[in-house]
Amino acid sequence: MKDIVNLSTVSELMDFYASKKPLHPLIAVVDLAEVGIPESMLGVGVNAALYSITMKVKTPGIKVKYGRTNIDFAEGCLYGLSPGQVMRVEESADVGEFEGWTLFFHPDLVSGSELAHKIKGYGFFSYETNEALHLSVREKETLNEIVRRIKEEYSSNIDEHSREVLISSISLMLNYIQRYYNRQFLTRKSTNTNILQKFERKLDELLNPEYLKEKGLPTVSFLAAELNLSPSYLTDLMKRETGKNVQEVMHYHLLEQAKNLLLSSDMTIAEISYELGFEYPPYFSRLFKKKTGMTPSAYRMSVN
Repeated sequence: MKDIVNLSTVSELMDFYASKKPLHPLIAVVDLAEVGIPESMLGVGVNAALYSITMKVKTPGIKVKYGRTNIDFAEGCLYGLSPGQVMRVEESADVGEFEGWTLFFHPDLVSGSELAHKIKGYGFFSYETNEALHLSVREKETLNEIVRRIKEEYSSNIDEHSREVLISSISLMLNYIQRYYNRQFLTRKSTNTNILQKFERKLDELLNPEYLKEKGLPTVSFLAAELNLSPSYLTDLMKRETGKNVQEVMHYHLLEQAKNLLLSSDMTIAEISYELGFEYPPYFSRLFKKKTGMTPSAYRMSVN
C-alpha cells in the first residue's frame, strides 16, 4: 500500500489536486469537473487537516476506499469528512468525468465561534461513505445555492464581515444536511428496523457471561463494525429510533441481567459485576443506582 500524503492547508490541498490557487487561505470550493485522478494518485492515502463536504452528481463509477469499505459513487451522493480521516482512490479518471463540488474549510476558519463548539456534534462528518446522504433534486438545489453564495463571498474583496458571513453560510449548510439525514433515517424505516433487529441479536450474542468474562464489555466501535456501520451512524440511528444511544441500550440489557442475578443467586455484588464484564465493581454499583434509583444491595433486599 502506498504512503499517506498529509495536507495541512487549503493551498497544499489545491496544489495536490492540481487545481486553481485558492482565493482564501482557509476555505475553497472545488469544481469536480475540473479534477482528474491520474495513475500516480491511485492507492495514495490523502489525510487532510480540513473539513470537507462533497456532492457528486455524476461519476464514472470509480471505486473509492474509505476505512474498510470500497464504494461506487455512480448514483451520486453527499458525504462529509472531518480532519484526519484518510481517503484512497482505487481507479483513475480523466478531467471532466466528474460532476459536482467539494467544499473544503480549515478548522481555524470557525475557531472561537459558536460553530466550533457545535461542529463535532454533526455525526455525518464521521459516517462511512456507504452511509452517504442521497439527495432529492430540491435538496441539491438548496445546497448548490449555499455553495454558490460561499464561493461568491470569498471570491470578492475580503473585509471585516467576510469571516462571519462564511461561518454563517457553513452553519446553514450543516443544519440543512442534518435535516436531510434525519429525513433519510425516517424514509428508510424497513432498513432501520432490520439494523435494529441485527443489533439486538448481536447484543444477545455478546452480553452473556462467557463472552463478558473473557472479552469485557463490547465497545460502540466494535458493535458498529459487526453491523458494517460507522460508530457515529449507529449512534445517530439508535437515537432516532429508540431515543437512547448505543451505550444506554447496552446498559439496559446488562442491568436487566444484573437484576436477575441479584434475585436468583447468592453471588456478591463484585462477583455479579465481574460476571457482566465490568472491570470495577464501584462503577457497576454507581451505574445500577443511577439507572434504578437503588444500589444493588438495596434492590436485592427490597425485593426479597
